[in-house]
Amino acid sequence: MCGIWALFGSDDCLSVQCLSAMKIAHRGPDAFRFENVNGYTNCCFGFHRLAVVDPLFGMQPIRLKKYPYLWLCYNGEIYNHKALQQHFEFEYQTKVDGEIILHLYDKGGIEQTICLLDGVFAFILLDTANKKVFLGRDTYGVRPLFKAMTEDGFLAVCSEAKGLVTLKHSTAPFLKVEPFLPGHYEVLDLKPNGKVASVEMVKYHHCRDEPLHILYDSVEKLFPGFEIETVKSNLRILFDNAVKKRLMTDRRIGCLLSGGLDSSLVAATLLKQLKEAQVQYALQTFAIGMEDSPDLLAARKVANHIGSEHHEVLFNSEEGIQALDEVIFSLETYDITTVRASVGMYLISKYIRKNTDSVVIFSGEGSDELTQGYIYFHKAPSPEKAEEESERLLKELYLFDVLRADRTTAAHGLELRVPFLDHRFSSYYLSLPPEMRIPKNGIEKHLLREAFEDSNLIPKEILWRPKEAFSDGITSVKNSWFQILQEYVEHQVDDAMMAAAAQKFPFNTPQTKEGYYYRQIFEQHYPGRADWLTHYWMPKWINATDPSARTLSHYKSAAKA
Repeated sequence: MCGIWALFGSDDCLSVQCLSAMKIAHRGPDAFRFENVNGYTNCCFGFHRLAVVDPLFGMQPIRLKKYPYLWLCYNGEIYNHKALQQHFEFEYQTKVDGEIILHLYDKGGIEQTICLLDGVFAFILLDTANKKVFLGRDTYGVRPLFKAMTEDGFLAVCSEAKGLVTLKHSTAPFLKVEPFLPGHYEVLDLKPNGKVASVEMVKYHHCRDEPLHILYDSVEKLFPGFEIETVKSNLRILFDNAVKKRLMTDRRIGCLLSGGLDSSLVAATLLKQLKEAQVQYALQTFAIGMEDSPDLLAARKVANHIGSEHHEVLFNSEEGIQALDEVIFSLETYDITTVRASVGMYLISKYIRKNTDSVVIFSGEGSDELTQGYIYFHKAPSPEKAEEESERLLKELYLFDVLRADRTTAAHGLELRVPFLDHRFSSYYLSLPPEMRIPKNGIEKHLLREAFEDSNLIPKEILWRPKEAFSDGITSVKNSWFQILQEYVEHQVDDAMMAAAAQKFPFNTPQTKEGYYYRQIFEQHYPGRADWLTHYWMPKWINATDPSARTLSHYKSAAKA
């Protein structure tokens, strides 16, 4: 997890512009480099490093003696870099996983390169010999990337939007900044004056498609067909592999553990894998909540069952409310459910950074979208409609859950790893017949639960624990986090403000006082940037007015049972 930043064709003094790069310093607390491009006085790279692999030669932009004309700045992990290196017999100069990008590009060009990468990434690749710039981002946008480009060919790229919004350019007093789309790469021509022109934007991978890198991986052969026992076995093999490949790091590994199905499966599988790899330290698991939180109790059960070194972080409503401003600044969004769920994750990341030496943090993100885990999936009109919705959610992850997971951890210099969004695991899950993936017997994610039924990885009551949104589970059922927030906001936003909301915020007009309050904070930090969020996250098929699962009639908590 690092921070990348680059400018091409800047009219302004680079030493002034580079101050913008310092806005993402939190992403790489270990080192910083600012480097101009030879022969192009108005092009430069900025890089903030979190040293996770190769502490000696891992600085960026990566330059190799063999390819003096290539410059690479990337943020991510390429899990199959060793397999590809061996297969193609590349000679490595460093131990950095990203080096594979340069070798693959030299061998087969950008399209083949990006399709062979098994991992999460956002990169800027400059080829001064062929006068090209390439931008690329992983399938689900697990690693963030933003860009700004003007009509006269000035290009600015950064891991977070906050590193671009204050940039100056002569032809654009207000620089339009937008997220770079996941699953895409862009080809740009580099002109002699350092400016660029976009040639093409290519969607190289759809989450449903089996990735090309499957040809070079070492997963044991899966059994064909959709017989239930076959499917369960394949899911276990692929999930195990998804966790195992993500152990790649020189730093200590930890795991977020809410006590829900997803994070519990990740933590249990991770601990098993660390033992097999004979790692010498105990796995630290982390749970957060207020007193009387169902998440804390459930997480404690799982930690006892798997034998992790468990940490519980308690926070009160005042601390949660106080964090809202810095959370919204970190997130760069005002989406209601994202802000709610981010507070707990932000505070626990802060704790991990301050009190432990765990840096690489595993988490259960992506499972709800992939395995139809949201409670509203019970109301899907048909398995095909549920499948459609699942794919829509996966496509939009970069605006919501993946954005939350990255920003809240990166704000504290941590690197997040999300095995549920593994290419092979997710494409296999999406290849299963739609009727296999829908909720069954009133239980969402039934297939996933069933797959691990006999594994004894986690306690049975956790394996079959109903869905609890993270922003709800951290508080007691009697007083949900969203209710605490709404009570607080009631005194901050009056009816007159709400009456004028459509005038003040014509785009994505907030419909509630809570939404108005978040929007107000967002506009203070990022005025005029509301279009970063295309729409609010909201459950489907049920005419919901609030994104919390606890407001849905289907919600059934253990406390009510």
